Amino acid sequence: MLCHPLRQLSPSTSLRANGIRIPTHPNLILFLVAFLALTSSCRSPQTGEEIIVTIHADGSDRNVSVTAGSTVTQALQAAGIAPGQLDRSEPPFYAVLNNNDTITLTRVDEVFETEQVTIPFERQIVRNETLPEGETRLVQAGANGQEEVTYRRILEDDVEVSKTAVKTVVLTEALPEIVMVGAQSSFTPLNIPGTLAYLAGGNAWIMDGSTANRRIIVSTGDLDGRIFKLSPNGEYLIFTRKSKKPASEEINTLWVVRTKNLEPKPLWLQAYNVVHFAEWIPGTNSVAYSTVEPRSAAPGWQANNDLYRVSITGGSPRKMLEANSGGVYGWWGMSFAYSADGVLAYSRPDGIGLVDQDGGYLKPLLDITPLNTHSDWAWIPPLSWGPDGNTLYYVTHAPAPAPVSGEESPFFDLSASSLESGAAVSIVDSTGMFSYPTPSPSRWDGKGRNYQIAYLQSIFIEQSETSRYRLMVMDRDGSNGKALFPPTDTNGIEPQSPAWSPEPLEGQTGDFIAITYQGNLWLIDSGSGKAFQVTGDGLITGIDWR
Repeated sequence: MLCHPLRQLSPSTSLRANGIRIPTHPNLILFLVAFLALTSSCRSPQTGEEIIVTIHADGSDRNVSVTAGSTVTQALQAAGIAPGQLDRSEPPFYAVLNNNDTITLTRVDEVFETEQVTIPFERQIVRNETLPEGETRLVQAGANGQEEVTYRRILEDDVEVSKTAVKTVVLTEALPEIVMVGAQSSFTPLNIPGTLAYLAGGNAWIMDGSTANRRIIVSTGDLDGRIFKLSPNGEYLIFTRKSKKPASEEINTLWVVRTKNLEPKPLWLQAYNVVHFAEWIPGTNSVAYSTVEPRSAAPGWQANNDLYRVSITGGSPRKMLEANSGGVYGWWGMSFAYSADGVLAYSRPDGIGLVDQDGGYLKPLLDITPLNTHSDWAWIPPLSWGPDGNTLYYVTHAPAPAPVSGEESPFFDLSASSLESGAAVSIVDSTGMFSYPTPSPSRWDGKGRNYQIAYLQSIFIEQSETSRYRLMVMDRDGSNGKALFPPTDTNGIEPQSPAWSPEPLEGQTGDFIAITYQGNLWLIDSGSGKAFQVTGDGLITGIDWR
C-alpha cells in the first residue's frame, strides 16, 4: 500500500479538520506525519481485500489467496482440500486468518483391527494328603487358551499415535496345569457315611466312605465358595465359579457336577450372579436360586430378591418369584431354606416368612428388628428347618437396655417357630448374630424320632460381628445344651454352618459334625465331644455332607 508524502508546512500553517482550522507547531507536524505514515502502511486488510495464506497438508505446502476475514475451513475449501471427520488443524477450523498465516492440517484416521492372542495357562499346586510328603503328581496338563482382541488404532498422517483394546472375546479358556504335592499327615483315617464334599484352594473335593478316600471333582481353581451344596443323595454338587468378566459386569456363574463320575464334567446351569442362595428343590432334579445385579460400588451388587428354578437335565431357568424391594436393607438381599417336604421359607433383614411357590408371593411370619451395621453390608437372620418340616430355627435381633435403640442392639437370640401351633419362642439367649442353627437328621431314640440342634455361640456376646465362636449342641427344645469344640483355652472357630453326618456310625455315642477350623476339616462326635482332625493343609474354606 502506498504512502503519500505531505507538503512542507511552515510554522504558521494550520490544518483543517471537519471545517475547523487547527494551528500547528513544527514538532506537532513531524509527529502527525510519522503517525499517519505508520498507520497507513501497517493497517489490517479490510473486508473485500485479498490475503495470502500457506496450507501444509498431505505432505506438501500450497499458497492460497482468500478474502480477508476468512476462516481456516474457508481457506481449505478454496484450496480444494476436504478435511475428514477426525482431522484437526492448527489453528482450529473456526479461526479467522490474517495475511501470511500458515495452516497445518493433520489427517487423523481411526482403524479397528482384531488379533488372536494366546492366553497362557497357569500352574496350580495342590497339596494332597493322600500322597507321601514331597511326592508330586500331574493331575491335569495345562493348555493355553485363545482370545480375540479388537484394537482401536489412531493414525495421524499415517503414523500410529495410540492403540487401545476395546473388546475381548475368549475363544478358548486356558486350562490350568495342576500338580499335586504330597502332604501326607499322620491323621488316622476315619470311616464316614455318605459323601463329604469340601472346597480347598478353589477346587472341589469329595471323601467317600473314608477320610482316606479323597478325589478331586472340579479342578478349575476358580470356585468362589458362595454356593457349595450337595444334592440330598450326595450324587451331585452345585457350586459357583468366579466370572471371567469384570466383577462390575458379572460376579459368578452357577454350575453342577456329578460326584460319582470318575472323570466329572461340570455343566453350566445358565445362571449367573448368584450370591446369597442356591439349593436343591426336594424330590426333584432342579435347583432354585436367587440373583443380584452387579454394581461397581460396595458391596458390589444390588439384590433382585427373586427366585428361579432350573433343571440339571437341561432347559432354561424359570422364574418362581418376581424381583422385589426385599424390605428394609433389601439392596443386600434375601436367603431361603427348603424343608424336607418342599416348603420354602425366606429370611431377610427385617423378618422371616414362607414363599407361596405357586402364587409367587411372600407370606410373612415374623417381623425382626433389622440391624443397622453402619456399613455396606446387612445382616440376614440365619434360618433352617427341623427334619420334621414343622419347626423353623432362626436367629432374632434381641432388644438392648435403654438408651440403645433396637437397630443398634448387639444382642441376638436363637429362636424357633412351630408351623402347627404358630408359637414362637426364644431357645437360647445371646448366641450371636452368626449362630447358624443346624438340625441333625432325625433318629429313633426308643420313644420316637428325635433330633439335635448344632449351633455356634459367640465368645464375645456384645461383639458377635467380629467375635469367634464355639460349636454347641442341644436337644430340639433347647435342653441339654453343651459346648463341643474347640476347648475354652484355644481360639474359636470362624462363623460357618456345621454339617451333620447323614447316618450314625457304630461305636459312637453321637453323630459326627463336620466343621472347618484354622483351614482344616475336623469331625466332632456330638455325644462324647471327641474331636478328630482330618486334614492339615489349611486350605479348606467350605464343606457339605450328605
